[in-house]
Amino acid sequence: MSRTHSPEAAPAAAAVPAVRLVDVTKRFGPIVANHKVNLTVAPRSVHAIVGENGAGKSTLMKTLAGVHRADEGEIWLWGERIARHDPNVAIRHGLGMVHQHFMLVEPLTVAENLVLGSEPTRRGLLDVSAAVRAVEELGEAYGLPVDPHRRVEELSVGERQRVEILKVLYRGVRILVLDEPTAVLTPGEVDGLFRMLRAFVDDDKTVILITHKLDEVMDISQRVTVIRQGEGVGEVATADTSPRELAHWMVGREVVLPGADSRREAEGEGVDPGTVPALELEWVSVAGPGRPAVDRASLQLRAGEIVGVAGVQGNGQAELLECIAGLQPVDAGRVLLGGVDITGLPPRRRIEAGLAHIPEDRHRRGMVLDFSLAENLILGRHRRFGGPLALDRAAIGHRADSLIAEYDVRPPFPAAAAGTLSGGNQQKVVVAREITDGPRVLLAGQPTRGVDIGAVEAIHDQLRAARDRGLGVLLVSADLNELLALSDRIVVMRRGRFVADLPAADATTERLGELMLGAGEEAP
Repeated sequence: MSRTHSPEAAPAAAAVPAVRLVDVTKRFGPIVANHKVNLTVAPRSVHAIVGENGAGKSTLMKTLAGVHRADEGEIWLWGERIARHDPNVAIRHGLGMVHQHFMLVEPLTVAENLVLGSEPTRRGLLDVSAAVRAVEELGEAYGLPVDPHRRVEELSVGERQRVEILKVLYRGVRILVLDEPTAVLTPGEVDGLFRMLRAFVDDDKTVILITHKLDEVMDISQRVTVIRQGEGVGEVATADTSPRELAHWMVGREVVLPGADSRREAEGEGVDPGTVPALELEWVSVAGPGRPAVDRASLQLRAGEIVGVAGVQGNGQAELLECIAGLQPVDAGRVLLGGVDITGLPPRRRIEAGLAHIPEDRHRRGMVLDFSLAENLILGRHRRFGGPLALDRAAIGHRADSLIAEYDVRPPFPAAAAGTLSGGNQQKVVVAREITDGPRVLLAGQPTRGVDIGAVEAIHDQLRAARDRGLGVLLVSADLNELLALSDRIVVMRRGRFVADLPAADATTERLGELMLGAGEEAP
């Protein structure tokens, strides 16, 4: 697979590499996460690292950043071999990493998190005004504004990502490693991040980007390295490849990429939706800061139907799913499941009534990271596996073995703590748990966020199969291609209201984008 640089890339390649890894191997007990991986990153470039969930991308970059120590091989930064590597050594050589899973102290403010470990002081005390200025100046310089006085626990997922990036920039890095940085960003925020990265590179700096989103690879990077099953299987100039080819190298087979052209007709005659909606919202409102997060929303979801919800992040989509799931109170209106009012029921009773929920934030809502995979696969359903004093461990283990194999969770160890898995494999665990037990309605919030292209295809197939079995699916996704690929009908949310309802066959990304921004709103 390895190919030569394009002529435009030749001058940068001739310079001393910003990063060079030589035969790097990293083991965790019997598990070989990386095996003799080689990587060369040119200065003043964006170098993408792609591969399936569990392929070893994050482990390789954590080894580069000094979080892990390589068992074999060499690490070179700016032409200097690093003998004893740790995060402080990496920072001294100008390398910083923004991790996929946030490493922020939630009770502290943005400014306090930014300077944590490198605090400016005045008369022996934290110089808060200097920390605030640092947030404001960096935010303005790199197009990543965030209120320095707000506590991290009050921030949205996208705002927390900005803080993570600003933390690394504050330490003056010349090599910025980003692990899935766009997984939690809106399309507009992604555009802003990419503008920042281009300016960063123009300022004589270097970016290494781990991402599953191949369109982003094509947009922002100059070269791509593909990792498969812990090994580097090749490197290519971005201009010389395509998303389809990269997907094939990542997975080892042809992959159907999501998009309108991947929409598949249901086989057979489908299901009879019946006369009673699987899920119905009647003028539902949910409180929000300043104005309602959900504002008098009415919707019907039928059995055997996927309804996609489009909207710019922050327009009520997350609150919509959470109020249906019982995680936020409904201030007005009713939620009906199969014609039965569930508005006042707690989440457990809603699950028992046939409601399943893939939450947008898997860490805060979908998993217990210290629990094993087997335990996470029965969360909210543990009463089915024993009485009040003991659980049927054999049945739980059998369920875990079956679902781990079906959803290709890696590593395939039911006893492993969920927190040790990659983000994509954690997402597979949540999806497997929620789809498996035959619910009547599935609320799917960003179901493929942080998931590799092969797993996206598999999850899409699972959602279609669930629909064809008669499940009603309410799908919220920031990826318009995903909505177009899966939905039978798409509604658009803006400022907490449904402003359009149209058959997916009549929708395009352009049309949806116009409606999301308020151009040409239709009567829902």
